[in-house]
Amino acid sequence: MIFNEVKNFINGEFKSGSSSKTHTVISPLDGGELTTFKESTIDDLNEIVNFAQKAQKAWQKVTIKERAQVFYKYKQLLEKNSAELTEIIYLENGKIHGEAKAEIDKAIELTEFACSLPQFVNGENMEVSKGVYCSSTKHPLGVVASIVPFNFPSMVPHWTVVNAIALGNAMILKPSESVPISSQYIAKLLKEAGLPDGLFNIINGTQSTVENLCDHPDIKAITFVGSTKVAKIVYQRASQNLKQVLALGGAKNHIILLPDAHPDMASSNIVASMSGCAGQRCMAAATLIAVGNCDAILDKLIGDALKIKCGTTLGAVISKAAKERIETYITEAEQQGAKIILDGRNTTVPGKENGFYVGPTIIDYATADMRVAKEEIFGPVLAIVRVKTIDEALAIENANPYGNACSVFTQSGGLANYVSENASAGMCGVNIGVPVPREPFGFGGWNESRFGSGDITGKSSIVFFTKEKKTTTKWNPEAGTNWMS
Repeated sequence: MIFNEVKNFINGEFKSGSSSKTHTVISPLDGGELTTFKESTIDDLNEIVNFAQKAQKAWQKVTIKERAQVFYKYKQLLEKNSAELTEIIYLENGKIHGEAKAEIDKAIELTEFACSLPQFVNGENMEVSKGVYCSSTKHPLGVVASIVPFNFPSMVPHWTVVNAIALGNAMILKPSESVPISSQYIAKLLKEAGLPDGLFNIINGTQSTVENLCDHPDIKAITFVGSTKVAKIVYQRASQNLKQVLALGGAKNHIILLPDAHPDMASSNIVASMSGCAGQRCMAAATLIAVGNCDAILDKLIGDALKIKCGTTLGAVISKAAKERIETYITEAEQQGAKIILDGRNTTVPGKENGFYVGPTIIDYATADMRVAKEEIFGPVLAIVRVKTIDEALAIENANPYGNACSVFTQSGGLANYVSENASAGMCGVNIGVPVPREPFGFGGWNESRFGSGDITGKSSIVFFTKEKKTTTKWNPEAGTNWMS
């Protein structure tokens, strides 16, 4: 084992889960054992919630400007420990070092936004009638929880943890059982930054832990990021228990390629989008819809993809099961008549033969009804569907049940606007392969990529993690009155 046992973080202390069931965490890089953790029980969760409630009652009385000071210190600690945090993501998730470092950089950016929250949460005040004033103020919800996936062990927790706590809540983080190590360091650094005990907590576990979070009566809100199948379950279960819920699901993102696209820009961006993080991100390019004759750009794209090397510029996928599932999609597409231009099946990396690798894969002449073109694969696989018109391309994009991202590559502003206006996606890109908004804009898709309202990051997070109080005041009895006062 490379790391000590992963533990729950309860009221400022690390403590093992009380179940006798132990899980082993495997590194995707070489199949080696990294660490273990014990399953948590409802008793563990009750203990966390009890401490969190007490801490939150005191924390909400601290002004938001004072609360934000903790995150200025925390940001500095993220920067100081960036190399170590990068290495942890590399080991537990399998990303290449550059991608892991970029994830920490994004966590720092998200923390910067939390530091800026005092500038956004300033309320309103207005004289609505003669001598009558209305004001609004934001108040924390109480104890909230965040259930996060394996693909971004540090970035996705920072979507919610820093904003929720800065806004006056206490947070319970449930990390993925595949990558629980990074969250341990979030806890250590928040404590070092001066965050009072009980405000940030970690509970480790699997399905039963998620169910306990959804059912607990004293948890006021839950966010979830993961597959659409589980997002639906979490949304339904937690909302039935009268919680505020935002559950982000999967995606099948489309890139529409037009013949006038800049060849170098289009090729490099599309290849990076389909292969970055081994394709294990809900904003990855998955289906490329080539409109008309795009052969010259596609040839360049294939050439760029050939330069990618597993273990060097392409990381591992999360597990053996994931590798087998991805390769099944490729085989099925081949059997259905699609042409495998670049085949990533049966890939191994010298010295890491037990790792879980899938090479970059490009499948041409796929049809819109093939599973490889319409289902989320979560691997470095790009399916190319050829159509004659931009409206055919949009019809395919609109028919997909998800709605995270759609990008178009063109040098025509009119055509770019046409795609952006008509795509059924919450995040659109023009000549950008991964159109993730930056703060203060929020991250969030449409359709079956999101259950609940609002976005999970940016200014939308303020609405989600607070409740608004409106106060109407009149002091002057001599002020004139009318039907409004």
